[in-house]
Amino acid sequence: MVELAYMRMDSPVGELLIACSDTALQVLDYIDYADRMHHLLQRRYGTTYRLTEAHNPLDMRTRMQAYFAGDLTAINDIPVETGGTPFQQRVWSALRTIPAGQVATYSIQATRIGQPTARRAVGRTNGLNPVAIVLPCHRVIGSNAKLTGYAGGLWRKEWLLRHEGWAGAIGQSTLSL
Repeated sequence: MVELAYMRMDSPVGELLIACSDTALQVLDYIDYADRMHHLLQRRYGTTYRLTEAHNPLDMRTRMQAYFAGDLTAINDIPVETGGTPFQQRVWSALRTIPAGQVATYSIQATRIGQPTARRAVGRTNGLNPVAIVLPCHRVIGSNAKLTGYAGGLWRKEWLLRHEGWAGAIGQSTLSL
């Protein structure tokens, strides 16, 4: 049985659901996507996981509060364990190369992982990211520089980008190459 410390916390983008092992963040999702969170955990662990309520596992409450208060670096070194295939792990790991306040396209991310023709697979994988915000899939936009899909909703994606100082308007961006 995999035991995960679980907490809920309010944030400017809605209530967050956070689950951690003893050593790493496993899940960060939104309350209105709780079913998605459980689905991802079941795909990873089957029925052999249990969520136990905790106040501040791995100091996540403190770190997320600091991030939302403007310390954008507070989440940079949070250890994560995402599970997933080797391809998914490469895609999710590459998200951390996009600095706060900048964006990249799916094509750029595909090139970063050494598979330049895999932009659609990168997009699908971003949609399965189990660790929102910390693995910043919200920083990936369409090749036309427009905001596209975000599992938490486009309004959250735009809010997070603005919070991080993204200077682009819808349809414009500063791409991280």
